Amino acid sequence: MEHPTPHQRGFDRFYGIMDGATHFFSPHYMLEDDNRIETVPDDFYFTDAITDKAIGMIEGAVEDEKPFFLYLAHTAPHWPLHAHPEDIARYDGIYSKGWDHIRTARHETMNSSGVFQRSWNISPRDNSVHGWAQEENKDWEASKMATYAAMVDRMDQSIGTLIAALKRLGQFDNTLIMFLSDNGGCAEFMAEDGWAKFYPDQTHDGKQITMGNVTGLRPGDAQTFQSYDKPWANVSNVPFRLYKHYVHEGGISTPLVVHWPEGFAPRSAAHAPCHVVDILPTILEATGAAYQAEVGGHEIQPLQGESLLRLFQGADWQREQPIFWEHEGNAAIRLGQFKLVRLNDRPWELYDIEADRTELTNLAGRNPKLETDLIRQYQTWADRVGVLDWNEALPKLLQAWNLQTPDG
Repeated sequence: MEHPTPHQRGFDRFYGIMDGATHFFSPHYMLEDDNRIETVPDDFYFTDAITDKAIGMIEGAVEDEKPFFLYLAHTAPHWPLHAHPEDIARYDGIYSKGWDHIRTARHETMNSSGVFQRSWNISPRDNSVHGWAQEENKDWEASKMATYAAMVDRMDQSIGTLIAALKRLGQFDNTLIMFLSDNGGCAEFMAEDGWAKFYPDQTHDGKQITMGNVTGLRPGDAQTFQSYDKPWANVSNVPFRLYKHYVHEGGISTPLVVHWPEGFAPRSAAHAPCHVVDILPTILEATGAAYQAEVGGHEIQPLQGESLLRLFQGADWQREQPIFWEHEGNAAIRLGQFKLVRLNDRPWELYDIEADRTELTNLAGRNPKLETDLIRQYQTWADRVGVLDWNEALPKLLQAWNLQTPDG
């Protein structure tokens, strides 16, 4: 197979989806190990189901007296907006003051509680988003964010259920737990002729699904398929700029929550910049395992990243190597306090992230020597890992998906 399943890539057990998203009540394609799951019960909800399966896998490892590595990849709160009615009810009316008020309130709360490294200014509301006062469908818009919050709530409940299982099994104190999101809030608008058209428009029991963000149709149940859209993603990413897909801070920033009672004591928030490539070296150091140079006769690419264990243990840790990003033409490099970033083929922007993490003051042109060095390092990395020219790759990708470019 060109793209092996997780089970074929080394996991002993697998339960979940092969796509990046699915219908939460009626998934269109799921696997258990390498076998397709043909039917699901009427009370199925994906967030609950994968947590229950994960607990079963841990129970099996404990029974066999084996250490375990569990990767629990919740898709919540990715679109479509689906949640249990009782969870949605808890947030009914919470967002009726709208995105402008809530953005400001969240920023003030985070500043006053010391979440930020410094009191950064909030980025302006996205210039393509109108003010809440001009919104004509306030109740419907508030219901989208309420459903999104309900999805996060159910994910939190599921994680709590998993934690309770670890305690019941006597594994809690010596299990290294790392929790983070994969990207910032998603600004994608769910149109019936866009992403939604790639998914079935009927549930497993034959009910018709109304695909897309249909104005006035409250999201949440199995017969809807909506997203929460750019205005609310702008709220989720307070105080940063932009969203998932981009490599400005609103697209890439996520806190990492770590817990391991037998490995280190609790500490205050650390503000050292890290990257997901640092997670594997951290696990290897924590477990004392060696990195495999080959598997099944196939050479494995060199290990990237730096272990974060000393940071978790309270040391004054700083990453030695730069952090690089490239996603659909959007590119960046972070070295120390400075970040060079660009939107696709637009000019590079330079920011002092410690002083201005909301990326409001572009320093491009003020330090040519630094910019030249960062661009050189980025290009060396891009050449080494095989970054493609997005403007050349996009038409081929759209052709494969049978889509059109924005200009037709």
